[in-house]
Amino acid sequence: MKQDWKPGTMIYPLPAVLVSCGSTPEEYNLLTVAWTGTLCTNPPMCYIAVRPERHSYGIIRRRMEFVINLTTRDMARATDWCGVRSGRDYNKFEEMGLTPGRCTVVSAPLVEESPLCIECRVKEILSLGSHDLFIADVVNVRADDRYLDPATGKFDLASSHPLVYVHGNYYDLGAHIGKFGWSVEKKKKS
Repeated sequence: MKQDWKPGTMIYPLPAVLVSCGSTPEEYNLLTVAWTGTLCTNPPMCYIAVRPERHSYGIIRRRMEFVINLTTRDMARATDWCGVRSGRDYNKFEEMGLTPGRCTVVSAPLVEESPLCIECRVKEILSLGSHDLFIADVVNVRADDRYLDPATGKFDLASSHPLVYVHGNYYDLGAHIGKFGWSVEKKKKS
């Protein structure tokens, strides 16, 4: 039997990402975000939803760019800490021992410890209520070559142990179940 609950945001799991912003080392900041995702493949677009009172909000709105840095099990403490501490009070890169790296296209820093960094340029900002939605064009992706499969050349993000957020808790991924389309694949004859 199912129960009725008040309307809420119960779409989980979500990636727990560190969003980096700022254009100079003095302005660099990190913000933990779980309200993020893909909007379009062609052109590649994604979004982040940020509360206007967050320190990073003003930086992103002023610079109109940011980087979505995927996080890992090893980055869990830093990911949580950056979500509960303000960049007004702390240099989050220094406090968490994270390394700001140079992006290829945007001036915001990337997080060197992240397996995948998505450089974004804001296209539109929508005020929705508690959060504003930053809709962005993906202008570049930086992938850590430690996660490239030498046999296939494919990027194996799962081997980095990605961190996900589920209703107030962090988890890493579980066991591999199948690839896209496996349910309808024809079996090879022996």
